[in-house]
Amino acid sequence: MGVDGCRAGWLVVRGRLGPDGGWRDLSWSLEVEAVAFVDWGLVAIDMPIGLSAEGPRRCDQLARSLLGPRRSSVFPAPVRQALAARSYAEACALSQAACGRKLSQQAYNLMGKIRQLDQLLLQEPDRIARVYEVHPELAFAQWNGGEPMAQAKKTAAGAAQRQALVEASFPALVAEIACAVPRSQLAIDDIRDALACLWSARRIALGEALELGGERDERGLWMRICA
Repeated sequence: MGVDGCRAGWLVVRGRLGPDGGWRDLSWSLEVEAVAFVDWGLVAIDMPIGLSAEGPRRCDQLARSLLGPRRSSVFPAPVRQALAARSYAEACALSQAACGRKLSQQAYNLMGKIRQLDQLLLQEPDRIARVYEVHPELAFAQWNGGEPMAQAKKTAAGAAQRQALVEASFPALVAEIACAVPRSQLAIDDIRDALACLWSARRIALGEALELGGERDERGLWMRICA
């Protein structure tokens, strides 16, 4: 399955691979908590998993170097110490003490989801082998023959370029989900991103995925991004 965070919680798109490697039984759901999906087969999720205790993760640096004009879409994952924070100011202080850098507001906004996923993986270590960190922009670049998207996803041209890739593999699914969920809960680009994660999930399952990084953090979680 492919999973992307959204205002409502998590958008989960799932399917089964047939003998020919094609998709079967595609479906989707909105989930409030990650516990609702972490035990369903192979999970490709757009969320940092393994967290460094001392500075930038190598997988983030490698992803940025590959994405060129889209490099800003990969923000530095928080250091593990910052997970204990209950405010942005506290998170910045903990991060600066650990690695000399404050935390971005974007990273802090995801802390609740990062913490939720981190706790679930550490509670049940068997999940670690099935839950993979992916990144939609890296997926779109691989989907596009190794070339990063020419325009940002919030632009009309960028949205059209990503929609063309998604529609070719998952026809009408973006429209189906968009018609069922209010924009206040789920943005259109969240839907495309979740389907890009599902596209990466297939590559992971077939042993075809690009893997960046590959170290483990101090808790044993992988610091890697697959696409």
